[in-house]
Amino acid sequence: MNFTSPRRRFASAAVAGIALTGLLAACGGSDSEDEASGSSGPVTLDFWGWANGQEAVVKAFNASHKDIQLKYTKVTDQLTMQKQLTNAVKAGNAPCLLQNTGEYVTSWVSQGALADITQYVEGSKDQFNAGSWATAQVQGKLYGVPTSSAPNFTIYRTDLFEKYGIEPPKTWDDFIAAGKVLKKHGIKITNYAGEDPSTLEVLAMQAGAHWYAIDGDSWKVDFQDEGTLKAAKVIQEIIDNDLNSKLSFADYAAVQRNYDNGGTATRQISTWQQAGMVQNFTKSFGKWALSPWPTFAGEAAKTPAPTNLTGSVTLVTKDCKSQEQAAEAALWMSTDPGAVKTMASPETGNGVMPALKDSDTYVAEATSEKLLGKNYDAAQTVVKDSLNTVTTDWTFGPNWTAMFTEMQAGWAKVVSKEQTVTELLAHMQDWTVKDLKSRGISVKG
Repeated sequence: MNFTSPRRRFASAAVAGIALTGLLAACGGSDSEDEASGSSGPVTLDFWGWANGQEAVVKAFNASHKDIQLKYTKVTDQLTMQKQLTNAVKAGNAPCLLQNTGEYVTSWVSQGALADITQYVEGSKDQFNAGSWATAQVQGKLYGVPTSSAPNFTIYRTDLFEKYGIEPPKTWDDFIAAGKVLKKHGIKITNYAGEDPSTLEVLAMQAGAHWYAIDGDSWKVDFQDEGTLKAAKVIQEIIDNDLNSKLSFADYAAVQRNYDNGGTATRQISTWQQAGMVQNFTKSFGKWALSPWPTFAGEAAKTPAPTNLTGSVTLVTKDCKSQEQAAEAALWMSTDPGAVKTMASPETGNGVMPALKDSDTYVAEATSEKLLGKNYDAAQTVVKDSLNTVTTDWTFGPNWTAMFTEMQAGWAKVVSKEQTVTELLAHMQDWTVKDLKSRGISVKG
C-alpha cells in the first residue's frame, strides 16, 4: 500500500496478514513502576529515546500536564534501543513509551511488544502527512505516533570542492570521479562505518530494489534484484578504490572531528544529522553546502524513503498500564508547536523535519545557518525539493531487526574488503528466506 501526498512521498509499510500468522505472541503484564500511581498523584510513564532535544520536550510536557508525567531515559543510539528493548520485553518490564524508527515497527508488532492505540489517536490523523502516519501502522492498526519526515541530500565541503575544481556530484558516477580527485590529496569523499549497512539499504532503495514484497499470501524476498545490484556496483567501486573512510560511529566525536578537519568531504544525510555536526564542529562552520542526492546515470531525481536515517515514531508498548495517557503524551510531543520547533532545530534538538501535514514552515528551523553560512538560503530549497522525490514502494519485512543485525556482520567484512557486496547479498538472500521459514512465515525467494 503506497501513500502519496501532493508534496511528500513516503515508503509503504504494508504487511500481509498471513505473513504475521503465528508470530503474534502476547507479552506478559509489566510490574514496572513507570505507570504506577495512586489516585492522589499523576500517572508517571517511562519514556526511552536517543534524540537530542527530547529531554527539553519532556520537561515542557511535564510543566504543562498535571495528570501525566514523563520519566525520560536517554539510550545511546537506535541500535542499542533494539537490544535493550528486546531484553525489556522478555522481562516484561518494557517502558511505556519509546522512540523508534519506521523499519522496526513491523518486527515489534510481530513479537507482540506494542499496544494497539488506534482508538486513542485516529482522530488526529488529519494533522499528519499520510506517509509519516503510515510508519506507525501495521495492518491498519496504529501502534504509535510519527515524529518526523525524511528529506535526504548531500552535504559537502565547499572549500575543498572549490580548491580542487570539483562540482557537486549530480550522479553516482560524478561522485566516484570526485572521490578519485580528492583521494590524490589525502581526502575521502565518504565514510562507511563497518557496523552500519544502511548505506547499502538506501542506495538499493533509490535504485528501485525490493528486498521484501508481498506476493499473494506470502512474503517474497529478493536481495539480488536489478536495483540492488546497481547499488552494489557503486558501493563496490568506492570501496575498491579506497575512496571511503572507515570510521566507526562508536566514537561519534572522532567521526565528526574528521569531517570538521577536512578528512572526509561529503555525507548523504537528512536534516537531523546536522545537529551532530553543529554540536561537535569547531573549525568548518560556513564551509558546507547542500546538493541533491546523487542519481544513477540517466535517471530522474530520487531519494530514499524513511529508514533508520529518519522516519521516527513514538511507540506505546503492550506492557504499558496507561496506554491512553501514553497515546496522549505521544501526540503532544509530535504536535505541540513548541515541542516540534525544539526537535526541528539542529541547535536545540535533532534537526528532524516534523511528520505534520504542513511542515514547510519548519524547513528553516531544521536547516543550520551556523553550519551552512552563506549557503543557508539555497539549502532550504534543496531540503524542500528532496521531499518531492522520495521513493514510494519500499516495504519493511517482519524479521527486519534480525535481518539488519545479520547484515551488520557481513557489512563489516565488506568495508574491510574481506568479502564483496554481491557475496554479502547472496548470503542475505539465503539467510533471510531461512529465517522467515523458521518463524513459520510463508515466503518465496
